[in-house]
Amino acid sequence: MPEFFSFISEILWGSLMVYLLAAAGIWFAFRSRFVPFRFIRDFGQSLKSSRIAQPGSLSSYQALCLSLATRLGSGNLAGVAFALTTGGPGAIFWMWVSAIIGMVISFAECSLAQLYKERDANQQLRGGPAWYMERGLGMRWMGVLFSIFLLLTYGLVFNTIQSTAMAQAVRYAWNVPGFISGSVLAACAFLFMLKGLNNVARLMQWLVPVMALAWIVVSFGVSLWHANLLPAVLANIVKSAFGWQEAATGTMAYTLSQAITSGFQRSMLANEAGMGSSPNAAATAASWPPHPVAQGFVQMIGVVTDTFLVCTASALILLLAGNAPSTSAIGGTQLMQQAMVSLTGNWGAGFVAAIVALFAFTSIVANYTYAENNLIFLRRNSARNIGLLRTAVLLMVLMGSFFSLPIIWHIADVMMALMAITNLTAILLLSPVVRLLARDYQRQRKLGVMPVFDPNRYPEIKRQLAPGSWDDIPRS
Repeated sequence: MPEFFSFISEILWGSLMVYLLAAAGIWFAFRSRFVPFRFIRDFGQSLKSSRIAQPGSLSSYQALCLSLATRLGSGNLAGVAFALTTGGPGAIFWMWVSAIIGMVISFAECSLAQLYKERDANQQLRGGPAWYMERGLGMRWMGVLFSIFLLLTYGLVFNTIQSTAMAQAVRYAWNVPGFISGSVLAACAFLFMLKGLNNVARLMQWLVPVMALAWIVVSFGVSLWHANLLPAVLANIVKSAFGWQEAATGTMAYTLSQAITSGFQRSMLANEAGMGSSPNAAATAASWPPHPVAQGFVQMIGVVTDTFLVCTASALILLLAGNAPSTSAIGGTQLMQQAMVSLTGNWGAGFVAAIVALFAFTSIVANYTYAENNLIFLRRNSARNIGLLRTAVLLMVLMGSFFSLPIIWHIADVMMALMAITNLTAILLLSPVVRLLARDYQRQRKLGVMPVFDPNRYPEIKRQLAPGSWDDIPRS
């Protein structure tokens, strides 16, 4: 069975996903006239002007923290170690390249999610890829397929990865049995599953920045403490990225392929750009200025924070320590702990364990909100079905903490690819709408006015929107 999923993952990532992601990013960059990069500084104003949530919605800051909660997980530590194991130091360079591409893709998918949002029975804003597949493309079947993929990925697979990484980190640092740490994690997650989207968002707006900043400050601080080694580490990343060190042995092409594939895989697992997950958070926000593109800018910053800060911090710790690569994907967390201990002392293992536990907790709770959101799209959000979803999530958390399942990484790669293929197909088909939104925003910025999306200017798009979704523009 592990060989089967490994084979499927190799086919999807080795011959399809890398090219699809690269092509989509380049396409949207030119299609939007590079608006995502030309006006990226507008994200600050969007966050500043949307700090207080409107009734039935989240603020832009809360939506960003909610999406960061799913991004900041074991992929930022164990996933980076796995990338180094399979692709060498060069995988970090291609992780950065993938993040630049992912910023543009995130801009496109999150702008579409904000455009096609709608209110549920409780007047809460909802949306995401399933919604723009149904409303923008008229393909509900595609939205149903995507929702099923997301339920399996975020409801089951990813939560198992999070709990496994947490249990192993806690056991390594404090010798706490997995069934104890897993039970505590499941209990804490369950308490917040009961509190609803708005309460979860309020938790994330405080907890996510604190834990992310703690990891970034400590890791970069340790790296600067060993600043004399940094030039060699950075040079190694660049040389390995292009296989220059292996050119003389004739393995340059293979090494380059492995580095690119590993970098793109781990980048997507970490920042999730293109998978269609963060649009579920972007759609819940009441943007200010009231334009879909504003949420596209905000969510781009999530990719920057995740990959260029958190993942880079992890990579530097591993490379500075010079640990031998782990032969097991599931051992990535321990490899990070060993690296931190070698650079800082014994307290490093406990620090990594605490960060991993916080990352796992926020990821599992946010993953659940995404899964429940798509259960609503499927119109299967009865009390019974929601109870079954919560039970399944908790069982996967417990199972991940009890057992070491290396196969889960290969399953995660396959599920990520299936979600991304479905989502990227949809946003590429909707690229004329992305171009229209980007140019509408650019036009108003050039006129010196605050960008406001007026659906009456675009009758064809207006017919696709949920009734009233853009009629009541919030005022700050």
